Amino acid sequence: MLFFLAAIAVLLIAGFIYQQVGEARDARRFPPRGRLVEVNGSRYHVHESGSGEPAVVLESGIAASSLSWSLVQPEIAKLTRVVSYDRAGLGWSDPPRRKRTAAAMLEELRAVLRAADVVPPYVLVGHSFGGLIALLHAQRYPEELSGLVLVDPVWRGEWSPLGREQRRTLRGAAFLARWGALLARFGFVRLNLALLAGGGRRVPQLAARMTAGPGASMVDRLVGQVRKLPAEVWPMISAHWCNPKSFESMADHLDALAASIGEFRRDTTLGDLPMIVISGAHLGDAAQREHEQDARLSTRGRRVIAPGGGHWVQLDEPDIVVYAIREIVEAARRNLSPEHRA
Repeated sequence: MLFFLAAIAVLLIAGFIYQQVGEARDARRFPPRGRLVEVNGSRYHVHESGSGEPAVVLESGIAASSLSWSLVQPEIAKLTRVVSYDRAGLGWSDPPRRKRTAAAMLEELRAVLRAADVVPPYVLVGHSFGGLIALLHAQRYPEELSGLVLVDPVWRGEWSPLGREQRRTLRGAAFLARWGALLARFGFVRLNLALLAGGGRRVPQLAARMTAGPGASMVDRLVGQVRKLPAEVWPMISAHWCNPKSFESMADHLDALAASIGEFRRDTTLGDLPMIVISGAHLGDAAQREHEQDARLSTRGRRVIAPGGGHWVQLDEPDIVVYAIREIVEAARRNLSPEHRA
């Protein structure tokens, strides 16, 4: 028994050292693609390209970073200034200091944009959970937006009102994310991602079944989505997900998801804000109806269905997202006053 405990202790120590060495190596190999701006003592990664007005701001999904826009951002940069960033705990940004509700993250976004000298009004683009932050922004600070694009936004009706089954699902997902953070601290995630990158699948899939139960299929789905991005960003995403902070931030997002959705007022309108809602064809009827209702929040809103059917429209059908952003930017420019143009 003592030998067994000693062996476990040695493995944990070795894994911890392996993780620390790996994090130091990742920091050298993959410095931030953009710049770090400081807000209230925390650093946020901001990636900018292009020039012109209005600026386009890209808000990522619940566990995604600025890298998720790698197929869209270069195309928008040909048209105007475009800014993607990493929410606290994701990508190159520091871990969060506040609860991960949509309202809290909205205030962080506004502070980050001020620190990065992104002058409103800007066009805000939100994917999935990022769409909720974008809608909340349009509700609370409409004067700061010149347009809105929602890319397969989160189906709020799935999580509100929160029933027993949904509550159990969120608790289970948050638990798995925190379990992932623990495994990441001792190099387990890093080892399995290294094996996947090298073409090995049997050990990572076995590990996923042992540690994540029903979540084992997420390994294949995650790898499949990542491989739609340019090959040069694959090791960057892997490095980010080897870091425990990514799992911890995802758990915090999930813990606060119901509260985040509750912050959205259903009785609001968005006036005549130029707006496009892009829906994946994979959605059920109820989610499609909610997206249609979202488009009607503005007298100038409309909905587009991405025929490919996937949730990650910016990866599966980036041209649809680029076209929608271009349309909203052009509408926003027509709305700009002569004084603003000057």
